[in-house]
Amino acid sequence: MIDLTEIRSVTEFQRNIKTYVGRLKRSKTPLVLTVNGRAELVVHTAAGYQEMLRRLDAAETAAKIRTGMDQFARGEGIPLSRAEAKLRKKHGFSR
Repeated sequence: MIDLTEIRSVTEFQRNIKTYVGRLKRSKTPLVLTVNGRAELVVHTAAGYQEMLRRLDAAETAAKIRTGMDQFARGEGIPLSRAEAKLRKKHGFSR
């Protein structure tokens, strides 16, 4: 979550970059940078960004699993053997 107290101008960030980099590492929260008073950029540590991507991937995977389970519950699924045959044919794999 972005801390709305952590909003700074790009100019201020440039002037005090070492201070802000240290703060980002300690707080592990992103910093919003403004240009002409409007939010334009978000600065985050590489580790924090990677963690955000990992969580997004997990959430997307869970959503796809839920969608598949809902489809199966509605009778829209196909047997594994038929799905496997379709995939093998599509991708050119043999047993």
